Amino acid sequence: QLQVEESGGGLVRAGDSLRLSCKASGHNFDYYGIGWFRQAPGKDRERIVCYSSHDGKIDYSDSVEGRATFAKDSKKTTAYLELNNLQPEDTAVYYCAADWFADTCHSDMKFWGKGTRVTVSA
Repeated sequence: QLQVEESGGGLVRAGDSLRLSCKASGHNFDYYGIGWFRQAPGKDRERIVCYSSHDGKIDYSDSVEGRATFAKDSKKTTAYLELNNLQPEDTAVYYCAADWFADTCHSDMKFWGKGTRVTVSA
């Protein structure tokens, strides 16, 4: 079955950019909806990006709209989240999740990675 693993987090300064990766194993991302979520210290998990497997539509949350770009590689084995102009409030653990033929992204998605930590200093 599908497994996903995030990478690319780290310590950056305000204004920097990062590209997070979500690598699939066991299956590629064909026909999977993919979500990026984040959880800041002391806060609830927040969905920030959702890719629909139905129509390829990408939905960004207001908190990252204009600063985030979702992409998949041509082999459909890796999904990416590029975040620009990072701010301290973007500090969080970032998670990738996927579910078969998903049109929406939510906490009940079937396959989750363990997360990658992003820390943004002022």
